[in-house]
Amino acid sequence: MTDSSKNKQTALRVAVAGLGAIGTKVVEQLDFGIEGLELTAVSVKDPEKHRTMLAKLKNPPPVLPIERLSEVADIVVECAPSALLRSIVAPFMKQGKTAIVLSAGALLEHDDLFLIAKQNGGQIVVPTGALIGLDAVTAAAEGTIFSVHMVTRKPVKGLAGAPYIVENNIDIASLTAPLKIFDGTAREAATGFPANLNVAVALSLAGVGPDRTKLEIWADPTLTRNSHRIDVASDSASFSMSIENIPTDNPKTGRITAFSVIAYLRKQRSTLRVGT
Repeated sequence: MTDSSKNKQTALRVAVAGLGAIGTKVVEQLDFGIEGLELTAVSVKDPEKHRTMLAKLKNPPPVLPIERLSEVADIVVECAPSALLRSIVAPFMKQGKTAIVLSAGALLEHDDLFLIAKQNGGQIVVPTGALIGLDAVTAAAEGTIFSVHMVTRKPVKGLAGAPYIVENNIDIASLTAPLKIFDGTAREAATGFPANLNVAVALSLAGVGPDRTKLEIWADPTLTRNSHRIDVASDSASFSMSIENIPTDNPKTGRITAFSVIAYLRKQRSTLRVGT
């Protein structure tokens, strides 16, 4: 048996659900090559829309319905609308496989997926995404975390259409100065801003949970980048972290989010792994 055939046999098979800004970047990198991984399928609502992009790949993967992805992959990268989370993740959990979840907020509505994963040996991975320092928060959670407070500031177009803004008739289109539009918990933010604040839920899952993670959201017409500041107090360390994310063509999504997924995928077969 040749070395190449051995590598082919042991490669982890990866499927990507959703071909927006994140999914497209992940697919392109997998096609370019990540050691020990193989892109085996994608799923997308409108295949015709992405036909040109897929045709440019060295090895275009088959486009399959969501329900068939678990048949051909060991890992699924979920980058789809949050309403599709369960249909993407559940089959992988039932088969003891891995799901990398970007729609972290939707996990709070489907927390039985954690039990399904535990019963079958599956794993749900929430990547660092647009935040920094989740390793530090996870480490602090091994002791006692007293408080986690996050302040998110976004350009107006990055918050447009959020259910919380619509339901409360908040006019952000005509803002000329920063306005605090939300002050509550990560769980409340996940409901009110399902496409905007997955980062807050990721932070809460790493630390003290969605009901104790406090969050402020500001709409700021002077900004062109999404920014997050996190303050954590614990019995092992007190620390603050801040990041400004350059958006993709989708103002709700930072470029670094896709890179975070790619970095996690590289760790799966890497001989050197830095960070948890």
